[in-house]
Amino acid sequence: MSYRLYGTPGSLYTGKVRSYLIRNGIPFENRAAGGPDFRERLVPRIGRWIIPVLETPEGELIQDGSDIIDWFEAQRGDRPPARPETPRHALISQIFELFGGEGLLRPAMHYRWNFDEINRPFLERDFSAFLAPPGADDETRHGVFAMSSARMRKAMASFGVSVETIPAIESAYLEFLDLFDRHLSRSPFLLGGRPTIGDWGLIAPLYAHLARDPYPSAIMKTRAHRVWRWVERMNASEPDIGEYLNADPGLFRDDEVPDTLRALLRFIASDYLPEIKAFVAFANGWLAARPDLPDWTSGLDRPQDRVIGQVEFLWRGLPVKVGVLPYRLYLLQKVHDIWDRTIGPDRAALDELLEDVGLTDLVHLRAARKVVRRNHLEVWAPLS
Repeated sequence: MSYRLYGTPGSLYTGKVRSYLIRNGIPFENRAAGGPDFRERLVPRIGRWIIPVLETPEGELIQDGSDIIDWFEAQRGDRPPARPETPRHALISQIFELFGGEGLLRPAMHYRWNFDEINRPFLERDFSAFLAPPGADDETRHGVFAMSSARMRKAMASFGVSVETIPAIESAYLEFLDLFDRHLSRSPFLLGGRPTIGDWGLIAPLYAHLARDPYPSAIMKTRAHRVWRWVERMNASEPDIGEYLNADPGLFRDDEVPDTLRALLRFIASDYLPEIKAFVAFANGWLAARPDLPDWTSGLDRPQDRVIGQVEFLWRGLPVKVGVLPYRLYLLQKVHDIWDRTIGPDRAALDELLEDVGLTDLVHLRAARKVVRRNHLEVWAPLS
């Protein structure tokens, strides 16, 4: 048996793993999450219906895109590392894994679910093809899509998408597209001639929602062609960098951070840092109210749930209320781990970069207890 990737083509987090497997030449089978094999055999072992899930040839299950990539990186062999080894590139790449998968959720959800006239015919067929049981009739497929659509629209609201915030969401997304497109004028990937974990963080929303769904796909193709080509490249098994003459296959030399990349980091500071601050503050208040929270538990009545509450904060001058997911703290800790282990002149270089782009707070915003993943769930580690 080869590796089996259970998910859907339109799944944001499945797209992250699929791209990693394709780019690294790892043979795998795409498996639909709506099939009986997934529901009856895998879901009981995972403990909840969630994608993506990777099944290894030995039958081991790994759930979560970041964890799946970490699993492969631990036995990488001669493949180039997904996580750069130089300090600034390592930190930047980890920041983009966090921002890509979590910080771009508002435009991803808005552009998928608020343009039914254009998107819905495609989405209904796409969702039902991979979530409905094989051979299901049209009525069943329609019901599966209706249920999935209702759940996703509810999730969209919990990410802060509302009538009031939509103009700012669109403005912010177009600003990001312009900045990323400008950066890609000098290199085929985020940090140079090959993808890193930062690229795989960004591909999650930029492929599954924003380059694949009909309405936002047209925006990307007409406004940010280099980004569109990057999306194609991230899903190609060969380099696909013909428009970059004599491109260096490695990362930027000497841990370089070009101005176009600093501009993207400044965007993250203004667009996403306020949400991280609100998340950490809420989590610490939530933990303080539960001093007897047992170690290695989620603290929730239903362990499979992912949201511990809601927090309101100002984003681009607007009040936004979002659900607080410990999973985001789990990814944030990976940024902290890089900064914590870097010492001496390398730490000074990180601090200079963070101060210049307005992200100094990012490495100091910490929950009182770490989030870890055990048995495919996010749980709280003992108080350190």
